[in-house]
Amino acid sequence: MKTQGEIHQIITQELSKIDWSIKPEKLYHPIDYILSMGGKHLRPSLTLMACNIFSEDITPAIKPAIGIEIFHNFTLLHDDIMDKADARRGKPTVHKKWDENVAILSGDAMLIKAYQYISTCPEKKLSKILEVFSKTAIEVCEGQQFDMDFETQNLVTEEMYLNMIRLKTAVLLGASLKIGAIIGGANQHEANCLYDFGINIGIAFQLKDDLLDVYGNPKDFGKTIGGDITCNKKTFLMIRAINKANEQEKEELEKWLNINSPEKNSEKIKVITKLYSDLKVDIDCKKIMTEYKQKAISNLKEMEISGRKTTLLQSVAEFLMDRNK
Repeated sequence: MKTQGEIHQIITQELSKIDWSIKPEKLYHPIDYILSMGGKHLRPSLTLMACNIFSEDITPAIKPAIGIEIFHNFTLLHDDIMDKADARRGKPTVHKKWDENVAILSGDAMLIKAYQYISTCPEKKLSKILEVFSKTAIEVCEGQQFDMDFETQNLVTEEMYLNMIRLKTAVLLGASLKIGAIIGGANQHEANCLYDFGINIGIAFQLKDDLLDVYGNPKDFGKTIGGDITCNKKTFLMIRAINKANEQEKEELEKWLNINSPEKNSEKIKVITKLYSDLKVDIDCKKIMTEYKQKAISNLKEMEISGRKTTLLQSVAEFLMDRNK
């Protein structure tokens, strides 16, 4: 079986082979720019890991894995426009480096390229894989729309939020694993177990992101700390804080949620972060994360295959919980 380092190297090498130096430059250069930012390459890694559980030969899964990475970065590119984000992985976002029109069109091209790469999978498995990928792609869009809807909704429950991050983040991790498993020769039960594993670590992964946005180190995180607070994003931390706060704390929270002046951002982050800590919502978030991680490990055990073959996925789950970026 391949090591995590070997899998990461395969993905990096494959991405470096793609020639984006074609015209029109303003269409393809931004794609090269966002793909060359680095990142964890988590989703394509999961595809190759899942394939490797069932097959020594992971070659048929490499290009589909790259397609998944291109699709993921397409979603980031468009999300950054909608979120008005200035930085991604410590660098200016595409719409800041060029402009919004360039970013939109380059993102559209990335979506098409993603389908082209995924369609290189073995022909006998193409129909099933496209079914999984297309379902996932529309669910990611649904999740993004829910996320935007929440910005103007007064009532957002924890259940609604967890469903939104399942769609926006977790389904793509689940699909990455399921596609790799199908290519590797897994049966339906095994492929579904890996999909569920991806869903559960995906939800935990996003909860960790919520924590890092407030409590992370900006040098490690690659994004401005407190961004979710300044734009009043209804994260798990915010929703739980509203639910736990007493009347005085709610008044303080509401006051700062109604302040949208950039010069007040620093103070707003400081006050709301203190409220989070006083209400121990960061501890609550870590507890929920742990519960989802445990569910994910149970999903692996349901496959009833050698534990040695799933060790790498278990280590990925641990890494996602312990990461600082």
